[in-house]
Amino acid sequence: MDSENLLGRFLRARRGLVAPEDLNLPAGARRRVAGLRREEVAMLAGLSTDYYVRLEQGRERSPSVQVIDALARALLLDDDAIAHLHRLARPVPGRSRRTARRERVGPGLLRMMGDWDRTPAVILGRRMTVLAHNTLGEALFAGHTYSGDLVRLVFLDPDAREFYPEWDRVAVNTVAGLRQQAGTDYDDPQLVEVVGELSLKSEAFRRLWARHDIRQKTHETKRFQHPVVGELTLDYESLTVNSAPGQQLVIYQAEPGSPSEHALALLGTLTATEASSPAERPAG
Repeated sequence: MDSENLLGRFLRARRGLVAPEDLNLPAGARRRVAGLRREEVAMLAGLSTDYYVRLEQGRERSPSVQVIDALARALLLDDDAIAHLHRLARPVPGRSRRTARRERVGPGLLRMMGDWDRTPAVILGRRMTVLAHNTLGEALFAGHTYSGDLVRLVFLDPDAREFYPEWDRVAVNTVAGLRQQAGTDYDDPQLVEVVGELSLKSEAFRRLWARHDIRQKTHETKRFQHPVVGELTLDYESLTVNSAPGQQLVIYQAEPGSPSEHALALLGTLTATEASSPAERPAG
């Protein structure tokens, strides 16, 4: 994956998503492409068109904080996208390419998850692969071709659209979350592999990846059509693991007294005969 001119590619993608009318600009009848023109972004940010063009083309690589903030306002970026824009403009110096390595989950975290017999929990790695789960967390995603890889599950699994009744929203958030996790490390071999495969096999992924959406995985309500217990509506919280940067602990809960709580309890009962301790997924 080409990691050159990340800032320019991000700016081009994001200006293409802003409608002129969102900023009280005339839409005009002679626009050849969707979104804002370069000169419009420059005007809204208080920059010369020439300077903005140099930013997009990668000929200017050191914009000030004030310029980045002005561009963020012009492009109507949210907080996650603004933080990403600053990272692109101010990359960590001396950062070397990562080599592929196995991500390990700490034993204390595994033991803690094992005590949650009524709460599905999974540990996600840097590229949203499932590194570990408790019994109920495994049961929640069991039965799919890609149960251990949430990005591939969404875009490559044959029953993904059935499993996720709100698939369109899940797909957008999944790609935005993958970009957030990647940060500016687009030379990571694992990221190169997953993006390359999905770009070839999924037109939907290819289109969403080109948008450069950024979204931190935090909390949300998600619907599932589980193959064993039927419909589930669960709230999740995603917590960063400070002892292992890049890992996320994702915890799912149902509304107390709801049909989903009863269905989740049934799922727990059906899986109670299986190993109750959390398990780290095998490498590979």
